Amino acid sequence: MKNLFRPTPIAAALCALVIGAQAQAVEPKYLQRVAAFPVCENLENGCTDDTETVAEIVVASENGKMLVYTDSQLEVLGFVDIADPTNPKPAGTLELSGEPTSVDVQGKYAFVGVNTSSGDVLPGSEDNGADLKFTRDMSGELWVVNMHTHQVVQQIDLSGQPDSVAISPNGQHVAIAIENERNEDICVGGTYNGQEVDEDDCENEGGALGVPGQGPAGVLDIVDLSGKPGTWEKRTVDLTNLDSMLYQADPEPEYVDINKDNIAVLTLQENNHIALIDVVSGEVVDHYPAGSANLEKIDTKEEDPALISLTNTQNERLHEPDGVTWVTRHLFATANEGDLDGGSRGFSVIDDAGNELFNSGNSNDHMTVRLGHYPDDRSKNKGNEPENVEYMELEDGTKLLAVCSERASLVFIYDVMDPANPVLLQTLPAGVGPEGIKGIPGRNLLVAASEEDSRDDKIRSVVNIYQYGYDLPSYPTIQSADRIDGTPIPWGALSGLAANSNETAYTIYDSFYQQSCIFGIDLTQTPALINQEIVLKDSGEILSGLTTDDVFDSADLAAMINDDDDKTVNLDPEGIAIASDGGFWIASEGNGTWNDTGRPIKSRNLIVKADADGDITQAITLPDAINAKQLRFGFEGVAEHDGKVYVAFQRAWTGLGDSMPRIGIYDLADESWSFLFYPLDAVESPNGGWIGLSEITSLGNGEFMVVERDNQAGPDAAVKRLYKFDTTGLADGDTVAKTLVRDLMDDLKAPGGLVVEKIEGAAVLPNGDVLIVNDNDGVDDSNGETQLINLGKILN
Repeated sequence: MKNLFRPTPIAAALCALVIGAQAQAVEPKYLQRVAAFPVCENLENGCTDDTETVAEIVVASENGKMLVYTDSQLEVLGFVDIADPTNPKPAGTLELSGEPTSVDVQGKYAFVGVNTSSGDVLPGSEDNGADLKFTRDMSGELWVVNMHTHQVVQQIDLSGQPDSVAISPNGQHVAIAIENERNEDICVGGTYNGQEVDEDDCENEGGALGVPGQGPAGVLDIVDLSGKPGTWEKRTVDLTNLDSMLYQADPEPEYVDINKDNIAVLTLQENNHIALIDVVSGEVVDHYPAGSANLEKIDTKEEDPALISLTNTQNERLHEPDGVTWVTRHLFATANEGDLDGGSRGFSVIDDAGNELFNSGNSNDHMTVRLGHYPDDRSKNKGNEPENVEYMELEDGTKLLAVCSERASLVFIYDVMDPANPVLLQTLPAGVGPEGIKGIPGRNLLVAASEEDSRDDKIRSVVNIYQYGYDLPSYPTIQSADRIDGTPIPWGALSGLAANSNETAYTIYDSFYQQSCIFGIDLTQTPALINQEIVLKDSGEILSGLTTDDVFDSADLAAMINDDDDKTVNLDPEGIAIASDGGFWIASEGNGTWNDTGRPIKSRNLIVKADADGDITQAITLPDAINAKQLRFGFEGVAEHDGKVYVAFQRAWTGLGDSMPRIGIYDLADESWSFLFYPLDAVESPNGGWIGLSEITSLGNGEFMVVERDNQAGPDAAVKRLYKFDTTGLADGDTVAKTLVRDLMDDLKAPGGLVVEKIEGAAVLPNGDVLIVNDNDGVDDSNGETQLINLGKILN
């Protein structure tokens, strides 16, 4: 496999300039993902168990060879052997007394915050005179675990429900943020944030439901590590009644980190506040609001189908930070995730006097759009939603800041040689929902825990392992250029590929997005660059003129054409081919299955012809007898050869009596259909599922290449293959004979992550190179990863 799309982002050039200005002689190095360990491996080899697992917070042993992570779902502490970081191995779990919320390591001990709360409202706790309207049962423990034996050496009762654990650099103090997290489903009455609320407001969205004001108040617990385990005790720092805090009776501390001067920085997320505590004396030495940002050119609207529109503004958007990390003795960085009505979609660098020296503004949202990772269904809330930050200084002197984007499933890496002016160095892919992140500088490693896990949704919780020292990053493989207004071209869910030159390819996205669109890709760039945006339009009323009897319901037909001046369209483009006479052929998959009330037919399968400007000039439908038995797994690819257009059906339409999917052939001259049948491989995945076709590409001389794949990902993926077949001499109704071109499993494992599910695009360049690309589902139940891979000259 040729990795011709090893990226050298624009950010790398900027970083090189900064480093040059700092008189460094060496070229910048990069991180690369070398493994993604699915934590279900700690349950069973091969992850054939459906049990949901979670990797939320992750840290490393003192020598950096053993990882320990919290699994709140199973209430265990998990261990991963990374003596060889490219081949992580399961190392077992330890059952806890409740939900682990955080962990840190000092010497041979892991310190684990365990939430043992019931969360029940305590009788007689209403209106307790402290501006808290009731008190709930909140409790927790700090478990001290021997990293070598996995034995528990002490359990320390905490002041409530822990959220974050941090150990001082000198190893003498453990700080535990006791959040006593509010219940977002409980109604709180009274005056909050300057507004009078009562129980009636709880019936309204927002209202007083789940606002702060639920006791007991959160605190910071400190455990001094003097003496032997078993003798350690906690002391508590009161955080109530800090001036300018929004909810002074309900601090809700979120995340804590300690610098070399033994000063803990503590985020109070819902209060949009930051406190500094001397962990030796237990004194609050300073505190201040966390600040806000004015955001322009962001998307704040959620549509279905999705529409990424970077045209909105949010002024004075509270940061409401979550994760925090010291960068120097006097500067720290915050991940401005948001909680109540805040979240500024980026991160900040703040000095210990409370001055914000840097804010990333809209750049993190824009980068997720540029990389096809933007979570449009979070636009109304907090966009890409930065969750955590981690500072790491490597042995060669490189200083990096990592920022986890929970909803975009990315890790942004910044060069912070000048800590007040971070420069984006690269962006790393992760599993779904990266939360905990930790540097292991002694081994040039960075690890991140991605917590989302659902085998049914083809998602597995993973610990991502990245290694530093590469000359070039390996991700992204494709990104977009800017529009005239300076915002990146939005894209995602790529579902087809076509090419008629070695320099340019074309792709499309599917029905996840509104306004069907063709994208031009510059293959000479690294990463490949989406630099053309061709919106499909029904300006000639080709679609609106289709017959409605037995083919299209009039209401469904109207839904395919947007109510705008350009008459943009909402199709389900799954395949694209270059038309021999100019323009493009597009295969649009139908929606719905005949005789299935749960999946009523809303649209039919279509072959659409569009000119170079995106204007639709022709629409071809299937014969009525075929349409009458439509299965929702319809057109998935399109190709043209010798005056005919070929389409690949994804699966067999059993209502027609078919046992194999069809290859549809439309003769452009006599406007007639004929069909061949394609024999699929047997299901091989341990999770079952199905196998179908996802692309068809003309190789010339009557030969075609198809993508054949199962609907599984990660440990369950088994069938991801390219086959070819020859149609010469075949008649209507014949079955093709296929020949294996390439098993893609090794190619899909090479990027170091879990195998992606949907290989949906394939193209052959004039020089013989074969390209493939996957559909990232628009970052919906997906980590958003798009792999555009050049397989080289693999065709005989």
